[in-house]
Amino acid sequence: MSEANGTSPAPPVTASLALARRQLTQLGADTIHGAFAAYQREFKAITRRAKARFEERDWHGAHHDAVERLELYPHMAQKTVANIQAALGPAIHDKALWVQMKRAYADRSAGRADIEIAETFFNSVTRRIFTTVGVDPNIEFVDSDFEIPSLEADDPIYTSFPRQGTTEALMAAILRSYAFRSPYQNLERDARLAAAEIDAHLQPHDDARPLDAIEMLKPVFYRGKGAYLVGRVRRGSALTPLALAMLHTEAGLHVDAVLLTANEVSIVFSFTRSYFRVEADCPHDLIAFLKSILPQKRIAELYISIGYNKHGKTELYRDLLDHLRRTDERFEPTYGDKGMVMAVFTLHSLNIVFKVIKDTFDYPKVTTRQEVMQKYQLVFTHDRAGRLVDAQEFEHLAFDRARFVPGLLDELRTVAPSTVTVTGEQVVIKHLYTERRVTPLNLYLREVDEHSAREAVLDYGQAIKDLAATNIFPGDLLLKNFGVTRHGRVIFYDYDELCRVTDCNFRDMPRPQDLDEEMSSEPWFYVGDKDIFPEEFLRFLGFSGPLREVFLAAHGDLLTADFWRKMQARHNAGEIIDIFPYKQSRRLHHEQ
Repeated sequence: MSEANGTSPAPPVTASLALARRQLTQLGADTIHGAFAAYQREFKAITRRAKARFEERDWHGAHHDAVERLELYPHMAQKTVANIQAALGPAIHDKALWVQMKRAYADRSAGRADIEIAETFFNSVTRRIFTTVGVDPNIEFVDSDFEIPSLEADDPIYTSFPRQGTTEALMAAILRSYAFRSPYQNLERDARLAAAEIDAHLQPHDDARPLDAIEMLKPVFYRGKGAYLVGRVRRGSALTPLALAMLHTEAGLHVDAVLLTANEVSIVFSFTRSYFRVEADCPHDLIAFLKSILPQKRIAELYISIGYNKHGKTELYRDLLDHLRRTDERFEPTYGDKGMVMAVFTLHSLNIVFKVIKDTFDYPKVTTRQEVMQKYQLVFTHDRAGRLVDAQEFEHLAFDRARFVPGLLDELRTVAPSTVTVTGEQVVIKHLYTERRVTPLNLYLREVDEHSAREAVLDYGQAIKDLAATNIFPGDLLLKNFGVTRHGRVIFYDYDELCRVTDCNFRDMPRPQDLDEEMSSEPWFYVGDKDIFPEEFLRFLGFSGPLREVFLAAHGDLLTADFWRKMQARHNAGEIIDIFPYKQSRRLHHEQ
């Protein structure tokens, strides 16, 4: 129809296209933002169950929740990719459209208290669609485009308890403020014991600054069979960390330990432990509080510790880019023996290692790339109990060729040509894992004094027992596969032979029946793929002299099949074994 019969002419084609793009922009931004909101609702719903699990002593349910929450993010991100592909259709790879979608998404997220998590979710979608090499700031949030809002002025994330009487009265008020449905065994006793610990700790630091207040985070941190009330003691401008470790036994609730140093609390929040379930409407404020008592912890590690591991990975990558901008350091091989499965490199002043899976593995390794990646996934979803290093997985990273020391790049291209490629002056790494750098145990024992070496050997044995208590057998017990953290804790970081204790067949070594069998260089008995002979462990460890005696005296039971079979029986019976993130000496003695 035309103007002559009262109708308007059709709009120009360009106007129609512009309208269509605006509609696609809004649709795309709404789809991703709606998916993120759904993810956060489910994340918080799972997290919120932690309190009831603790009160009901439902430890198996708590473990199920932890795994379910870990699997939520990749599931929601992949579902969002499918939905956005359906929504955008042929325009799915139109980068100009994604630039506009990023702006629209930013507008929708601007008022959120979890804006930094929202940005990371958007990045997860774009990277799955474009498989971006390096970063593309046009369609990704590289550095936050916003100043993260703080709710502290209107709704502080902590409660301040001013001291108005004794420390004991103050602690009693704090314990009563947390509304657990389960009763305390003896709240007054716990308040008295906790107060004694605090007063004793502060006494040597008495500098005429009295205890002004104790500021406690409102959210409770749940993990495994424990709950943690986290805060800080304020004396003027001086802050002292405070973590009350809570246990719930058949007799009721009680405070099991009072942790008052940055080192002690840092170990509770360690990169070797599973993530907390803790409710936080404004994660930024929670992280800021934790950073005030754990100044040496990376922001990335703190986000990871509360379950926002994808955003923690984003923060870690930002740390790496910032480090490369501020320094002229180059990637170099790590200190220690070369791996048979992984090529490992680092930056000298950044305590991170980068691990690339080799295309072919050195003899006698017979595992596959897929099996190695499955082992890392097992560690990700397993209770790490303070003995397994958390690893972050990255894809399609790009670095300047000049950032690699001579020889390293040649080595990487030789052992992992399918993963590491060079185009002009750019090095592209398709896949790698990052982990915190630690000192390999075999090298540590050569470098430290006798007392430190003895302590490390004792903790090495305890590390194996802690892993066994969580149904993990390291597979390869060589000292080079274990490391020592800055806190002196021994941890395991080589996962290619790791497996579940319950999947192994622990056997006693058959005794030879005659001289021929005794002198044979080959086993005269059948050995299955899953057969393990603990009696043989010691000859692989390389301990000698006093260190050998120290290990045998404390952990000789590890060399018996009986120890491992009993551990299997406990796991098969469904037992969840207690492993504490603090020394036994720090546990309170509860006298009735």
